[in-house]
Amino acid sequence: MTDEKQIQEQADEEIINQGFQELLDSYLATKHRKKVEIITKAFNFAKQAHKGVKRRSGEPYIMHPIAVAKIVCVEIGLGSTSICSALLHDVVEDTDYTVEDIENLFGPKIAQIVDGLTKISGGIFGDRASAQAENFKKLLLTMSDDIRVILIKIADRLHNMRTLGSMLPNKQYKIAGETLYIYAPLANRLGLNKIKTELEDLSFKYEHPEEYAQIEAKLLETQTEREEVFREFTSPIRERLDKMGISYRLMARVKSPYSIWNKMQTKHITFDEIYDILAVRIIFTPKDPEEELNECFNIYVSISKIYKPHPDRLRDWVSHPKSNGYQALHVTLMSNKGQWIEAQIRSERMNDVAEQGFAAHWKYKEGGGGEDQGELDKWLRTIKEILDDPQPDAMDFLDTIKLNLFASEIFVFTPKGEIKTMPQNCTALDFAFSIHTFLGSHCIGAKVNHKLVPLSHKLQSGDQVEILTSKSQHVQPSWINFATTAKAKAKILAILKREQRGMQQVGEDMLRDFFKKEELDFTPENIEKLNTLHDIKTPEELFSAIGLKTIVLGDNDKNELKDKPTSSNWKKYISFAFGGSKSNKDKPVEKEAPVAQKIDSKKIMKLTPEDMQKNYVLAECCKPIPGDDVLGYIDDDNRIVIHKRQCPLATKLKSSYGNRLLAVQWETGKSLYFPVNLYIKGIDHIGLLNKVTEIISQQLNVNIHKLNIETKDGIFEGRIQLFVHDVDDVRTISTNLRKINEVKTVTRIEKFEDLPN
Repeated sequence: MTDEKQIQEQADEEIINQGFQELLDSYLATKHRKKVEIITKAFNFAKQAHKGVKRRSGEPYIMHPIAVAKIVCVEIGLGSTSICSALLHDVVEDTDYTVEDIENLFGPKIAQIVDGLTKISGGIFGDRASAQAENFKKLLLTMSDDIRVILIKIADRLHNMRTLGSMLPNKQYKIAGETLYIYAPLANRLGLNKIKTELEDLSFKYEHPEEYAQIEAKLLETQTEREEVFREFTSPIRERLDKMGISYRLMARVKSPYSIWNKMQTKHITFDEIYDILAVRIIFTPKDPEEELNECFNIYVSISKIYKPHPDRLRDWVSHPKSNGYQALHVTLMSNKGQWIEAQIRSERMNDVAEQGFAAHWKYKEGGGGEDQGELDKWLRTIKEILDDPQPDAMDFLDTIKLNLFASEIFVFTPKGEIKTMPQNCTALDFAFSIHTFLGSHCIGAKVNHKLVPLSHKLQSGDQVEILTSKSQHVQPSWINFATTAKAKAKILAILKREQRGMQQVGEDMLRDFFKKEELDFTPENIEKLNTLHDIKTPEELFSAIGLKTIVLGDNDKNELKDKPTSSNWKKYISFAFGGSKSNKDKPVEKEAPVAQKIDSKKIMKLTPEDMQKNYVLAECCKPIPGDDVLGYIDDDNRIVIHKRQCPLATKLKSSYGNRLLAVQWETGKSLYFPVNLYIKGIDHIGLLNKVTEIISQQLNVNIHKLNIETKDGIFEGRIQLFVHDVDDVRTISTNLRKINEVKTVTRIEKFEDLPN
């Protein structure tokens, strides 16, 4: 046994040393100053600290820090400080060493980064939503101190995603969901395009394995055809660029499985209908760095002489880089085969920035100095402002930050001609708050391109905006409905909360005076009586309502407090007699105590017909049916709610209540029926409705529950509600309906009245 153990230890030692040697080789190949000693010292320290510990996959634990350090070095392009921090990132959390020990051995900078990484360990999220939001706040705070913390955290998450196969299914959903919700947008915001794509694809692979495999197979199937298109499309471009004497390389960019799936979901189209799976990248080395911008446009002019460009699809991020540093010129060209193909023109420098984000800026600074911080600083400032806001609700907080991570950008001009970067779909109100809180809270309207518009007006790229203010104007509660940016929403809520607190005080004083006048005691019991009368939950809400004069204290209140019958009580009795009102439903008598059952979250729960009727609740928001990719969530009443994995609410739950998630599996057979809504659209024709109902009812023997068809200008739109057993039934029905010549679209919708996205 001891011999076996020794052999195993020797084998581990070899694997570890080989892994570290690969890391050193890749570090020595970079342009950074060669600080090999400190990296070796960090490696030996971490190896000693994690000695004998194994990962779930069975390999020595130290292989994880080495892999993270390799990602930090090769894929993000950081130097020795970050590599050491990556090697040491789990030491403080998993062993007895402290941050002080690391500071004594490696200095304050590395210690500070390791400390930041330790604070945000255990995924971003712990057990409860509020604790998770707190952890996320910590992440962003440490990030605003040193951006390398988040870059190493992203590298850590990327390695965890690459090795996710050895985790339990419910852990896989939590980690994959959290990755899609937070880490992929963060990587995008920091310009780490390659990493963002890999994180999205890996999450997609674990959440929807079947769809992932189908798209991979389709991509493989169409590969030779794509290569042929690429060769034909690029050969005249090569000739032209060679003639111009430009040093360049051409690459085919194939859309990632996740973005293909996302497009199929949002646009309700099939794989074959996505025309931009292939794009062409023209990456050139400028003769003179000063002329880089002009060369981009020279290439654009020369290739648009070969192929006709799409008039509305020129995207110029060369003159106005995106806020994550991305620069390129995108143009969509019509190929000789009648197919639109996008060409992305960028220099080698722009390509590095596109792949490695802000980290790549260091490479291009003289002597590897500080990074290009303008836009990054602006973003970190916004995040700090949101963090300064007192205790936002956990879910809202994640949403607010997310608003800032993934927004596409537009450019807007001030009256003096200054250019401002704003998120797409932002309103005049957002623009006012982005300039100054005072301007936002007192604005009454705006002039866009010298025309008067309301605050809810959506801005377009290139608009010139002047904000009109009035001292008498105050923040209105309705503003929250059309504010779209994180900053505006956070400020409006903070101001409304402040005003509400003022109103509470006024209302409380008014109520005390009323009690005094009626010679009643100001007690919690009496306040509770008024809450019940006005159907209000908390005393604070009652005080606010009295302060805002939405409740005027009068005879009814007096009678309620003095236990005389009131007119509204009479109404309550009537409605109770006719089947119970809302207030009766809320009475504690009605509530059945949930049956406490022990739920083992490590096991995959089977959804059998018997269980479906007893223990499980199908979520109203996404209405899953057997065959959908689903997960279970244990709610506060210990019931298991079944959500589709891509349902927006489930996405939030994965990030916020990861530990309440369950892996579930349908085993319903064909015994139960579930409602499903289909949307169909096509060209109107006599007898069309007859064909549709014949296929559904007679050929497939499915019961139609609800049907609605409208025609306008020769185009018909219909909605059908059916009862089916599972997703296979829906697929069969959709396929057969598509066989009718006049039907052009068949897609499943959540609610009967929904439009497809």
